Amino acid sequence: MADRSGGRVRPILHWARTEVDDAPESPRAAAHRPTGRHAGRHGNPQPHWVLRAQTAQALTLMPGQLYFGAEATSVCTLLGSCVAITLWHPQRRIGGMCHFLLPSRRRPAQEPEDGRYGNEALKAMVEAIHRHRTDPTDYHAHLYGGADTLSGACGVKFNIGERNIEEGWRLIDHFGFQLQGVDVGEDIPRTVTLHLPSGEVQMRRGKGHAPDTSKPGHQRSPLR
Repeated sequence: MADRSGGRVRPILHWARTEVDDAPESPRAAAHRPTGRHAGRHGNPQPHWVLRAQTAQALTLMPGQLYFGAEATSVCTLLGSCVAITLWHPQRRIGGMCHFLLPSRRRPAQEPEDGRYGNEALKAMVEAIHRHRTDPTDYHAHLYGGADTLSGACGVKFNIGERNIEEGWRLIDHFGFQLQGVDVGEDIPRTVTLHLPSGEVQMRRGKGHAPDTSKPGHQRSPLR
């Protein structure tokens, strides 16, 4: 199976273990490192959708949430039409995952950023990357989800899963992450787990139809 973006055929890749060693801060990361009141890891209050973890804690992300750091031992989420992007630094052994519902929006200037939108979730993760004095190009990335939950609906042209996939491709290309694994599309649920100590990403395909996050009763953050 292969995935398409921008007219190019992209093969599905699989996770491969990488040897770990110590590495100094890259010059590019130093140039982009926040200063002043934004420099401290805990200097600014984090949005409610950015999770914190205690040491060796196993986290589960709900739609619209993200985690980035080194404290958690694993981060897991369940995907339907939503998309998850995982990031991991092979030398520093830090990373995280975001789970977004929609690719983007027209955000009013006074509106706070929201992790339910792909571009805003990745912006928050890149800010965390710079706070850790690293560079986005040093990170291994995986892209999962984007199921077509409306594949059985006649005449339906609005495919949110496909739009989420395209936004995931765009963001990975834009920030220069090293893409290591992809499994997207079709009409199946997926469970994704990132193991922070090793960087291994496990993806399990479920049976039946992917959950439709637009249906009432599905546990998710309400969209405005």
